[in-house]
Amino acid sequence: MSWRRFRLTELHRRTDDLIRNEQRRTLPNPFEIMRLKKLRLAIKDRLASLTRTPEKV
Repeated sequence: MSWRRFRLTELHRRTDDLIRNEQRRTLPNPFEIMRLKKLRLAIKDRLASLTRTPEKV
């Protein structure tokens, strides 16, 4: 696994945790949840593009 893929996977996991924590709050902020979900989707898209293209050494 390349360092980019590793970093993006870690960032995706942390973003997922932030979304879950925000949703568990008594009064979750829907705009913060939306922002985090968009960020998570962008990270997922970047991971997918790294998977499709071969790595350059």
